[in-house]
Amino acid sequence: MSIISVYERREAKGLDAHVPLIQRGDALYDPDLDRFFLDLPLSDVRSRHSLRAYAYDVVVWLRFLDACGKTVWAATRDDVDAYHRERRRDEADHRITAASWNRAVASLDRLYRWGEQQGLITDAPFSRRAVWRPAHGGRRGMIAARNDAYERVARRSDVRFVTMDDYRIFGEVGLRGLTPDGTERPGARDRNGLRNALFADLLVTTGLRLEEASGLLTTELAAIDRADGDAGQLWLPLPPPLTKGDRGRSVLVPRRLLRQIAAYVAVERAAGVAKFAARDGAARFERPIPVTRAGLDRMRDVCTPEERCRLILCDEYGSPREPAALWLTEVGQPVRPNSWEVIFTRACKRCAENGFPLSISPHQLRHTFAVHMLALLIQQRLREAALPAGPVESYRLILGDPLQQVQRLLGHASLTTTYIYLDHIATRADTVDAAVEELLALLPGPQGA
Repeated sequence: MSIISVYERREAKGLDAHVPLIQRGDALYDPDLDRFFLDLPLSDVRSRHSLRAYAYDVVVWLRFLDACGKTVWAATRDDVDAYHRERRRDEADHRITAASWNRAVASLDRLYRWGEQQGLITDAPFSRRAVWRPAHGGRRGMIAARNDAYERVARRSDVRFVTMDDYRIFGEVGLRGLTPDGTERPGARDRNGLRNALFADLLVTTGLRLEEASGLLTTELAAIDRADGDAGQLWLPLPPPLTKGDRGRSVLVPRRLLRQIAAYVAVERAAGVAKFAARDGAARFERPIPVTRAGLDRMRDVCTPEERCRLILCDEYGSPREPAALWLTEVGQPVRPNSWEVIFTRACKRCAENGFPLSISPHQLRHTFAVHMLALLIQQRLREAALPAGPVESYRLILGDPLQQVQRLLGHASLTTTYIYLDHIATRADTVDAAVEELLALLPGPQGA
């Protein structure tokens, strides 16, 4: 029996190059299944991580069906039941979690819905039922069908975020390579410490996702830094292809941080650009995308984060000058998302060697932004809630608006996702204490009189 395997790269152009390819032995498993994967980037599934997750879930299912002597389009509901027993009721060392099972069901549900639309099957191997859920504004909205294969799982609220004290240690000791008291350690300072610390500051002050922050172009931040006025924060528009789900959004970037990034561009990045030119750095690019400054505005609106890292600014004669990406290595190559993961891991190891056992990832800084921002916005709303209002309206003022603001800043498709951060505000004792004192001051009686 030939092995069913997945390949994460294929011979193709553009977005299709990273669409997974599923084969049985040396041959394509199924041309219709291949069409499903090729359609995913057109259905808002564009990140390499998401595509890889879909491929893994489908391949495990295909291997199970193959052992049963079936192919993907011949599966029945009995097969789903048997698959559930194997994945969720097997011995402990082979059993997956309910959350992992639900993720697999979501992938397979999407596959078979596509199969129904394409006329490949008449009945999906899942049973579905109509369910009701709240719609916007508290109204009731109906979701037409929910897959019964999903297991009921308590919503995860184990979001890990970083205290500001730990973040300071992580930045100075881990990323910059300084001593715990902030002084330089001879021979131990990270040569890219300034760049790495600025990248971390950008994540923790904006809530950007890792791919969004690493895909930024130099011209994008320079453009908003030239804005007039004395506002402490400036809006940075993110075009749809740069964001998850192609939704696009804007984030607030502190002007002070923009000035620090401008200094990095003028010195450290400029040194990398010089080495890029001296060492023919363009030859090291995989599938480079040449672009002139005049055409860069159009390209930024259509390029994915991965494609942004392949943009090379050229002069009017087509000669490469420098990468368009903001964050560069010492030799002028773009710093890709997986490299940032390595940089953060190395910084945590350096912290541990100095007596600070920290475990911080880029995504935790996004959570950190969300928790702290939500806490501060709720405090602000507590002050505004003194206006005459009924109980429902007061609750909306205190919780609804801050949640919606954080939802927009983070780019969550659903407000339900943002709700998980409410569970973690209680761990910020200083914020909770201040909020309680302000709430007491608003109540009628001796305290508020």
